[in-house]
Amino acid sequence: MAGSTARQALAGVHRLYARRSAPILLELDLTVDPVEGIPGDPVSAALTRRRQSLRAIVDGLRRAQDDDRASTLIARIAPCGMPLARVQEIRDAVIAFREAGGTAFAYADAFGEFGGGTVPYYLACAFDQIWLAPPGDLGLTGVALETPFLRDALDRLGIEIQVGQRHEYKNAVNTFVERDFTAAHREASERIVASSLSMIIDGIATGRGLSPGQVRELIDNAPLSAEQARRAGLVDRLGYRDEVYAAARSHARRTAGSSAGRETGDSAGGDVGASSDVEAGADTAGGDDRDGVSLMYLSHYRRVALRREASRLRVPAPVLHRGLPSSKPGGKAVRHGVERHKVIAVIHGTGPVLLGRGGRAPFGGPVMTSDALTAAFRAAGRDDDVAAVVFRVDSPGGSYVASDLIRREVERFQATGRPVVVSMGSVAASGGYFVALGADAIVAHPGTLTGSIGVFGGKQVVRELLDKVGVRFGAVAEGENALMTSPRREFSPSERKKLDEFLDRIYEDFVTKVAVGRRMSPEAVHEVARGRVWTGADARERGLVDVLGGLSQACELAWEKAGQPASVTPRLRVLPKPALVDRLRPPRSSEEPAAAGTGGAPLSGLSLTGPPLTALPLAGAVVLGASLELMAQRVIGGAYATVGGEAFAAGWGPLAVAAARAGLPVGGPLLMPPLGCVT
Repeated sequence: MAGSTARQALAGVHRLYARRSAPILLELDLTVDPVEGIPGDPVSAALTRRRQSLRAIVDGLRRAQDDDRASTLIARIAPCGMPLARVQEIRDAVIAFREAGGTAFAYADAFGEFGGGTVPYYLACAFDQIWLAPPGDLGLTGVALETPFLRDALDRLGIEIQVGQRHEYKNAVNTFVERDFTAAHREASERIVASSLSMIIDGIATGRGLSPGQVRELIDNAPLSAEQARRAGLVDRLGYRDEVYAAARSHARRTAGSSAGRETGDSAGGDVGASSDVEAGADTAGGDDRDGVSLMYLSHYRRVALRREASRLRVPAPVLHRGLPSSKPGGKAVRHGVERHKVIAVIHGTGPVLLGRGGRAPFGGPVMTSDALTAAFRAAGRDDDVAAVVFRVDSPGGSYVASDLIRREVERFQATGRPVVVSMGSVAASGGYFVALGADAIVAHPGTLTGSIGVFGGKQVVRELLDKVGVRFGAVAEGENALMTSPRREFSPSERKKLDEFLDRIYEDFVTKVAVGRRMSPEAVHEVARGRVWTGADARERGLVDVLGGLSQACELAWEKAGQPASVTPRLRVLPKPALVDRLRPPRSSEEPAAAGTGGAPLSGLSLTGPPLTALPLAGAVVLGASLELMAQRVIGGAYATVGGEAFAAGWGPLAVAAARAGLPVGGPLLMPPLGCVT
């Protein structure tokens, strides 16, 4: 009996050892667009908990580079509306994983059924092998951009849009005031499409060992069946999910522990080697351990690594001395007798730029509020552990005032002698470019949409529509321009003059600050400005961007500019990230961590001088308002959801109600033009 118990115990030890030393097959789901930025409230955080973030994907792949157990990756890819720049960030992380000795498999049921598969296939070309299900298509049909024009529909409804713009490329309002592309609008759109397709063709050609000419010919002959794609060399194998997973498992089992150039254990600077990290969590991975291979989502792999890293950081360092905080060479600081490593603060600015804190609407989409962002920079400035800031911007623009307040806080942080590097996401245009002007360097993906240095503003006039449905308004006002923003009357000549002065003042200030920040003459800035949107690749050629790359490259550059040793891998500290208690209670001052909490877009209704239009019993007006709001979301690729109330007021100031009624983008006059859906 005792012998049997001993044998069972020994067998259990062997099983535990086998599980903890088993090769790991990392699994990555790229069928859903990953989250950019940090959720703004507890409800949003809970709703997005099951959705992986872009930062988690990139960081997980970076950690796996140093783990010879986790040398195989399998990713399922599908069209999901992922922006080109976000795809490029993931591609770079996969390529770095492969260069460190890993092997990556990509699998798709279909790269678009009949079409729409160009961008997801471009992502797949960063992998070693591409598998496609036998019935699937390869919709490698190229890049297209469509922009709706609603002028005729608005004319029929009796709505007139009165706006001004600076200058001819500031095309956001063209959706509402034109019947087709203007020459400038078409020129800018064609260049964006050509630039995007060029980088996609180059990526496919490099990944598949083809010439750019061959890739272009295949695009013109697409869509292709699975067999046609295999014969053309665009796909390695045809197989169903079970077959590609079996191949990946077999590869993981064969290569475990023998990946060239890969090491196990802790990396420099406190970064955690995932081999030891995952041992603690392998039993609870919830994965499949058939054939001695542990199948594990990349997100779970990273969570275990972070838990182990956090437990190590909680171990107190030796007491060096007591007294006020001071710093030491070698990337460390001394605080209250404890030696601490220097960190890079990562501050996310995601969504339209708005004044104030915003509300707490979990379904309204992320917003970049001036109060939250400025508080985050102040918190970073007070933290002696922070060696540099990486400002991650993914924003189509918004309020001019809010953008300038954030830009100012960037300069105040730099005054402490520490650098700020901006990392641009899929979009960093107009106000999203304005906030980056004070940075020491700007890093963007080749496919980032940026620039849009310009301004527009105005209102819609709905008097004719109201007349058609029999609604009359009376108005009593004191003040020459008291009714300037009323949607029930046109601008008077004096009011139009005020609008033009407003637009000229903002544009001149924008251009001047770009000139100072980019060390260019105002004349040179004007030539690349005028409201024009550029891809990151084109922006770099024109001096608006310094480096092409993603968040990892931005962190490396910030660490270097901070004078920290290259042998030390920097830890990242995300700001704002207040504790739960800070999220639930109001802050006691604007300097508290709770003040840096990111507010969501408010849900309150619109306010008018008199009853709001959407509250009237007018089915046609309600349907029109809803359709315009949905269109505004669609033509910017669903970057954010439209909202009312303070959000419009923050973005448009006194023109807020008029902009809302016209269905103009929520962010305000610095919002980039609606480009349409790029597929």
